[in-house]
Amino acid sequence: MAARTKTTKDRPSYRCTECGWQTAKWLGRCPECQAWGTIEEYGAPAVRTTAPGRVTTSALPIGQVDGRQATARSTGVPELDRVLGGGLVPGAVVLVAGEPGVGKSTLLLDVAAKSASDEHRTLYVTGEESASQVRLRADRIGAIDDHLYLAAETDLAAVLGHLDAVKPSLLIMDSVQTVASPEIDGAPGGMAQVREVAGALIRASKERGMSTLLVGHVTKDGAIAGPRLLEHLVDVVLHFEGDRHARLRLVRGVKNRYGTTDEVGCFELHDEGIIGLADPSGLFLTRRAEPVPGTCLTVTLEGRRPLVAEVQALTVDSQIPSPRRTTSGLETSRVSMMLAVLEQRGRISALGKRDIYSATVGGVKLSEPAADLAVALALASAASDTPLPKNLVAIGEVGLAGEVRRVTGVQRRLAEAHRLGFTHALVPGDPGKVPAGMKVLEVADIGDALRVLPRSRRREAPRDEEDRR
Repeated sequence: MAARTKTTKDRPSYRCTECGWQTAKWLGRCPECQAWGTIEEYGAPAVRTTAPGRVTTSALPIGQVDGRQATARSTGVPELDRVLGGGLVPGAVVLVAGEPGVGKSTLLLDVAAKSASDEHRTLYVTGEESASQVRLRADRIGAIDDHLYLAAETDLAAVLGHLDAVKPSLLIMDSVQTVASPEIDGAPGGMAQVREVAGALIRASKERGMSTLLVGHVTKDGAIAGPRLLEHLVDVVLHFEGDRHARLRLVRGVKNRYGTTDEVGCFELHDEGIIGLADPSGLFLTRRAEPVPGTCLTVTLEGRRPLVAEVQALTVDSQIPSPRRTTSGLETSRVSMMLAVLEQRGRISALGKRDIYSATVGGVKLSEPAADLAVALALASAASDTPLPKNLVAIGEVGLAGEVRRVTGVQRRLAEAHRLGFTHALVPGDPGKVPAGMKVLEVADIGDALRVLPRSRRREAPRDEEDRR
């Protein structure tokens, strides 16, 4: 009897447990998602062909499809509706991720209570806390409603049973990593369990026309934990971020099948809960009767929303050979670039041997290049101990050659600054339409921008020995 030859279906195959990419040989790193150590062997399934089957619904011309079934319903929280694109669409599955303690559960419990009504029941399933703990939080933030149902479950079958009993219009699962299916091997939170639980809840949402909010954990790097397939399956991915030492919280849309991803929702976290901020610029400003050296205001864009923010700088004589460079809310690399530009192009040498501290107010993080000009002016003002003129904002990117470059959304930035009462602005050339009553000075380079500092009070150290002579 001839020996059986090894067929294709008997050969081992390899698959990435993170993204599902397949290969015929083992690799240490997945070339698709760049994850290390995620390639595992599994038996290659037999090749099967699928015969044409009976269709459930006939294909229609796209103009005849009823779009009213995808009409969004408000969550009761305007700032969250802004990010979602108007509200929650029936059957939509939203993944909300954020660091522990940032306020995800508090926000979603508030959403659960405000969206509950006679026609629309809400089911809040918690897998991380007991029902009594959630009730205490609901009493504290005022999230009590007769049409809000609460259950503490970690079994997928029990969660699906609650869906049959309550028949909710909105399901909140906190969190997807705590629920497990008994039919799947592995601990809760594992790759297989998360994939199975998310798949079952997504199928239930689509079949029932039920909106679903899934809470997801994040890794130490800030990425969403679990298989990357989870982000592809859901309709919307939201990141809830913020410094736990500050009151500001931001909700950013990373993926949205029903709207844009350039909207940002602003919230303020306090003892009574979390509230939306329609005008959050006041958190980032310090109101003073007189201007103080080392401060400069700018207008940053969070998504499409302009926010006025304050940059502060402080310079002191260094007591060590290597002066300190400390930043908070600003990118250290961009602050170092502004120091180099001020020294070489702005002829300010008093910064080289001094300790320099720079920060933002209110916990806001400025990472866009449009804040370069404000950072440079704050550093120059601190070095010369000269305050900038009152009610001045600075907008523009500063290049290594000292030029001030144009940035996007200058007109929106100026309109926001004018609305808050600022009367003067430093901007790059050709800013477009300027708000009535606002004085705008166009600057071409850092030298032009430094002229706003009063010369009589500048304290610039000589650049070299020839300057001293």
